[in-house]
Order: sequence, then C-alpha cells, then structure tokens
Amino acid sequence: MSDVFSHDYKAFPFMSFSAPHIAMIVLFAAASALLFIFRKGLYRLDQKFRLYMFLLLFTLELLYHFWLYHGGKWDLSFTLPLQLCSISLVLCLLLMASKSKAVFQIVYYIGVTGAIMAILTPELFLGFPHFRYFQFFITHNLIVWTCLYFVFVHQFRPTGKGLFQSFIFLNLCAAAAFFANKLTGGNYMFLSRKPENTSLLDYFGPYPYYIITLEIAALMLFSLLLLPFKMIGKIKLERRNLHETCKNRD
Repeated sequence: MSDVFSHDYKAFPFMSFSAPHIAMIVLFAAASALLFIFRKGLYRLDQKFRLYMFLLLFTLELLYHFWLYHGGKWDLSFTLPLQLCSISLVLCLLLMASKSKAVFQIVYYIGVTGAIMAILTPELFLGFPHFRYFQFFITHNLIVWTCLYFVFVHQFRPTGKGLFQSFIFLNLCAAAAFFANKLTGGNYMFLSRKPENTSLLDYFGPYPYYIITLEIAALMLFSLLLLPFKMIGKIKLERRNLHETCKNRD
C-alpha cells in the first residue's frame, strides 16, 4: 500500500491514452452526463452536495501537498497556486461556498478550458494505481463538474462580459506567474518553457512565441464555451418573438 504513495516514478509510469487514461476520460464524460440527468434531484440536495464536492476537492489538494512535503518534494517552484488549474481549484472552492455568479463567470471560462486540456493531455508522471494518478484526474474532473453543476442545477449562464473579465483575470494571473517564475525558477502557467509531456503547446511554436498563440487560443476556446449559450439564447428569443407574433394575429 505504501508504494502507491511513494515517489518512485519508474514503478508507476503514466502513458497518455493508455487504458487508465481513457478510463478517466470516460468517467469524466459519464459523470458530466449524470449531472445533467439528475439536475432536478441535485437541486433538492444542493447544500449537502456542494459540501461534499467542496470537502472532496479541498481534501485531495491538501493530501497532494502533504504527499509532496512528506516525500521531501514540496518546493515553491511548482507548489504555489499559480498554475491555471490550481487557480481554478481555489475559485471552485469559493464558488461552492458562496454561489457567487461573479466567481462562476471567471472559473467557467478558465477552469473548464484548463481542466479539459489537462484531462486530455496531462502533465502527469505517475500512473494507475498511484495516489497522484487518482488525485490529478479527480481534481481536474471536479473543476469541470463544479462548473457544470452550476450550469445544470443552478441555471448559471456565462456571458460575453464574463468572457472579457476572465481574459483580463487570466492575464493578471499570468503576470503574477511570470514574476513567480523569475523568483523561484518555476514554470507556472508554462510561461518559462513547454511542459515535458506531449501537449497542445507543441503545435503553438517555439518559446516565447507560443505564449502569444496561447493567448489567441484562450480567446477562441472561451468563445467556443460561450457559443452554445448564445445559440440557445437566440433560439429562445426567436421562439418568443414568434409566439408574440402569433398572439398579436389572434
């Protein structure tokens, strides 16, 4: 049992799109669908369900830092909450505790974008059945599930204004990460170099030009996350106008 909490990276290698990786992608998709299917029942259990998600997310992150510290691996160069998903995790905890629509707007865009990228192309070096494998995927899944929970259960909706605010917030975080990298020698938000594992950044050009491409990609991905809600809003407006037209004719 102690082996699954070790720092023996050779004993539990992780391979992208191996069976354990695909299993977590399937879990992510299945649980996302269940959140939608049982959204009405979850609304009645809202306070308890949010508490459970909060405790699970907080506990997993706390155990991760304890695991690093106990193994002598905790270091300011990568443990500060300045990675995109670490920032999103903190925002998710705030969202679950406060149900703040302002927090939702930011974490919906940066959290869903960053966590899905991490799930599909993880910077992970320990695989199944290691603790870090479960902690990494469940934590990133929970970031997206938190956002979907508030969309499905509480009917929160992302807005164009929220997209703009999220992009500004993202760049402020990037500025903080840039200075943290200079002070600690870290690679927060991958502003110093590309991740070691295969990722989308491999197609974004060499350093530092991929950072500009990353900014453009962030705006495009944010827009894609907003698009379904824009389309639904347009359809509802057209139906309402059609209803009013028919009503006036009658």
